[in-house]
Amino acid sequence: MRKVARNLSLLLLGVGLLLGGVAVTPASAAKVTFEITDEPGSWFRNTAGGGSLAITTPGSEVVFTGKSNTVHTRTSLIFPTGAINMPFDTEPRKGSDSVVLHTPGLYVFTCKIHPYMFGAVIVDDPSTADALELGKQISLVHFPAGVGVPTKSDLALRLLRTFFIATNPANWKDYTKGKWTVSYPAVPVRVGALDSQGNINDEVVPNLAAALNLYGNDIDLTNELFNPASAVGEIWVDTQFEKTSGKTKPGTATAISGQTWKPTRKVALPQINMNNPHNMWTDKNQNVIYQTQWFDSKLTVFNRTTGRLVNNITVGESPAHVMTQIGSDKLHVTLNGATDTKSVVELSANAGGILRKIDIGEGNPHAHWMSHDGNLMLTPNPFDNNSTQFNFDRNAIYAKRPTGALPIATGMTPNSQHAYVANLLDSTITVINTDAQLPAGEIKLLEKYDPIGGCPGFALYRAIPGLDCSVVGALPIQTPVAPDGKSMVTANTLTGTITVVDIASNTVVKTLPCDPGCHGVQYGAKKDGGYYAYVSSKFSNALIVVGFNETGDAASAHIAGRILLTDAGSTTAKDATITGNAGMGGQGILTIPVVYNGWVQQLPQAWKDQLTSAQRNPIP
Repeated sequence: MRKVARNLSLLLLGVGLLLGGVAVTPASAAKVTFEITDEPGSWFRNTAGGGSLAITTPGSEVVFTGKSNTVHTRTSLIFPTGAINMPFDTEPRKGSDSVVLHTPGLYVFTCKIHPYMFGAVIVDDPSTADALELGKQISLVHFPAGVGVPTKSDLALRLLRTFFIATNPANWKDYTKGKWTVSYPAVPVRVGALDSQGNINDEVVPNLAAALNLYGNDIDLTNELFNPASAVGEIWVDTQFEKTSGKTKPGTATAISGQTWKPTRKVALPQINMNNPHNMWTDKNQNVIYQTQWFDSKLTVFNRTTGRLVNNITVGESPAHVMTQIGSDKLHVTLNGATDTKSVVELSANAGGILRKIDIGEGNPHAHWMSHDGNLMLTPNPFDNNSTQFNFDRNAIYAKRPTGALPIATGMTPNSQHAYVANLLDSTITVINTDAQLPAGEIKLLEKYDPIGGCPGFALYRAIPGLDCSVVGALPIQTPVAPDGKSMVTANTLTGTITVVDIASNTVVKTLPCDPGCHGVQYGAKKDGGYYAYVSSKFSNALIVVGFNETGDAASAHIAGRILLTDAGSTTAKDATITGNAGMGGQGILTIPVVYNGWVQQLPQAWKDQLTSAQRNPIP
């Protein structure tokens, strides 16, 4: 049966309704326009209807326009293998760009600076049967030219599922509800399926929603929230997508008591329209919080105990992460949107002013880490697939080392002899000896994963000897090392898993469940000894607490608690009323007091008195 205009129009209308009101571009349109915004879920907003999906015909032009406070790339994350004009990529900018799409299939665009921003286009061939064209194979931006995976595969379905969750706040995991139910378009799609001879054949999946629902999308949340044993101090989480009164931009910083496990404060800072607060650190006295505005150009300083604004400093495009230097207490802020090589800003103690911009040899660094003695800084450089080690004693770059695809976050052992770089797009972690000029190894988080068949219990599982989904993580982000150097916890955003690495052997020994958009990790002190690792998720309003046994062994990691990040009413101090996305957007985490080696020794005595001897001296 050939497609006719009326049938296709009804199909497109059905997609829009099933996406919760998201409209799509009519097939007759010659142009699709995405407006890039700072708005959660609608980062790539289809101007034809307000959602992030467009359906059009071959030869259509896709135009990207800017309505954001910072710069973005327009990057083809997923595209039909061999498609004309692909891959597509731009430098970070605020202006307009365009590309013409000819090859039928699924295209997903993202920003390499903010890689959870998604806009999708389905180029549908009007001469085929009544099903939306996803293409036989898709390629990811880091794949070698011509290499792809069938669209009927575990990897392709997971990526599609992630798109429908990320771009629709109604699909985010809300722990204030009894169930987490995800809605997908119940439309037929044409895909490529691998047969037993290794050929990829056309196949029509009659109901896309049914295929995606096999991944578990109607989950009972009853009794999912529970408190761990007491921790020292408090835990701050950047609830980056939370909306409040008095602001046009999203984002709050949320403080959680480690004793009651309730939110005690939410800082929205409406007087400066704080925009997408992404990551935090504190001074050596734990008095103020340094907060980056990732979709802007500002570093914000506020009082930790009162939430009162102290300063708002222009540092450069898309400031991502901030840390202090041991000894001097100077701040170092990565400019994720800066294309020049002087892309780390150094500020005086207490953010009194900008001292200089440090040349790291590359632009666009993201989540750096500082050494325990204040001498080293390691930056992941996502656009250049390498990592820079800057030595402050030489005031120069010591080495630039190759990493995997789109390195995004780093961690260091307590003695700073080894560093780890999480590579988002190829799901590896580069191991670096900081005294050597070359990487020391690689941890492959997908080594035992089958991208076609997936894992037991999923849609397309096929048993393959040697594979083990219990140690799998895809699209890793933050990956700190425990203060005692025994474990490393990594948040994996695609699989929604937490991988735990034994540092002694550099092997994954445990995988724990996480939430959609699993993102941020930091360690903090448990009361009476040991550590918790705290894990945040972008598309959830809960904080996951990972616990360990008395000796801190990586293999003992377990979910010790799950804490709600929403306003707790009269017990939560706040400077604005929560108006939407309550507790959502978990990204950067800061534990008070900071107990990593080097920082813990600088703590005021009142904080030290709350720690055990082992916590005060993580490496004797």
